[in-house]
Amino acid sequence: MIEKKMRIYVAGIGPGSAEDITPAVIKAVSESDVIVGYKYYFQFIEPYLRPDTECVDTGMKKERERAEKAFQLAEQGRIVCVISSGDAGIYGMASLIYEMKRERVSNVEIIPLPGISAFQKAASLLGAPMSHDFCVISLSDLMTPWNLIEKRIWAAAEGDFVTAVYNPRSNDRYWQLCRFREIFLQMRNPQTVVGYVRQAGRPDQEIHVTTLQDFNPEQVDMLTVVIVGNSQSYEWEGHFITPRGYYRDQSNEGMNVGQSIMIRSFQTILGELRNPDVPLWKLWPMLHAIHTTADFEMERLLWMDDEATSILFDKVCNNQIRTIVTDVSMVAAGIRKGALERLGIQVVCYINDPRAAEMSQSQNITRAQAGIRLASQEYPDALYAFGNAPTALLELCNLIRHHKCHPAGIIGVPVGFVHVEESKHAVKSFSGIPKILIEGRKGGSNLAATLVNSILTYNDAAQLKPGRDV
Repeated sequence: MIEKKMRIYVAGIGPGSAEDITPAVIKAVSESDVIVGYKYYFQFIEPYLRPDTECVDTGMKKERERAEKAFQLAEQGRIVCVISSGDAGIYGMASLIYEMKRERVSNVEIIPLPGISAFQKAASLLGAPMSHDFCVISLSDLMTPWNLIEKRIWAAAEGDFVTAVYNPRSNDRYWQLCRFREIFLQMRNPQTVVGYVRQAGRPDQEIHVTTLQDFNPEQVDMLTVVIVGNSQSYEWEGHFITPRGYYRDQSNEGMNVGQSIMIRSFQTILGELRNPDVPLWKLWPMLHAIHTTADFEMERLLWMDDEATSILFDKVCNNQIRTIVTDVSMVAAGIRKGALERLGIQVVCYINDPRAAEMSQSQNITRAQAGIRLASQEYPDALYAFGNAPTALLELCNLIRHHKCHPAGIIGVPVGFVHVEESKHAVKSFSGIPKILIEGRKGGSNLAATLVNSILTYNDAAQLKPGRDV
């Protein structure tokens, strides 16, 4: 007596076009006695069925009943093929079939067969959006609570994953995709590329490429797959492309290790800015500030006069700035010596000058404040950089008001809690002097130095190649 086979194929039939069904799935379908699945999908495999093949429909959202029916038939000795659209292991029937085999302690053989998933088909139609790390998130909360789905959305957005969205929208679930977009806009550049494909591989196929800012969830339904790019993704001639890696097209020829790392860091920062579409004269010092502090709040806190960086760099090139005065020695230490030598600029700081110490004691002022009084007498038209002492910055403002000096420019980023914000507000009142400030309490010597460095290297900004003098 020939023993009957007890077998269940769990097959992914792809997104819906005949050319996307794998040969292995076609073979399994053609040798099966029974096909179990949602009736809508039978049309895609009909050409491969034997005349005597039975098709069993369990209806929409009847996955458990479908699995139970498959086991009942297989345990009778019939070869069964359970079909899912796309890949049976991605939001398909494969896991449920295995769980039921375990539950029933069944001897039925399970053979899963992969298929082309809807996000893969959509990706191929859009171009090459999935070429780097990616994730797939379903917005259906039928089997997963929304609070967990939202945690995954935040993680994907923050982790810079290319993100494919399944079950994006239906008549009953109309707001979830809007919330998805809202979260991504908080973490990503509004110009991030978004592609969406409706009815991928089917006669009514639609393909769209847009941006996160312009993406309209109202144009999406349950038959649509949405793909959001990462920070490196771009649109080219209607195609959605994600490079295989970060820092592409970057030659390290002639660079030391320090400069190479700094370039990669700047490119990373640029990819994570909320709004990178700012003019170069503001972007360049902003990138320096964030690189030095690892604080993306600098994007909001950086305040500048229009064209301040380019104006100050022109003054350097035209020999109008030959001296940089700092409030404390730590600022002076952070200004790159290679750039100073290359440009023929000196840095002076009076805080340790004996005259400043004497003046501080005799007039009951801070040494930094005294140092600025001395500097204004000897270098009234220097570039002044403040990273520590608000009293020194207020002193400079007072000297300017009394026409005792007219600086070529001011970097005003003192840090602290007393008189810090007031000193920055005072500086803003002077028109005609290009200024770069960090608003609020934040600042520091390292920030002052890096903002000076951004001025001295402004001719490297257009190529985004920082660190020449590192």
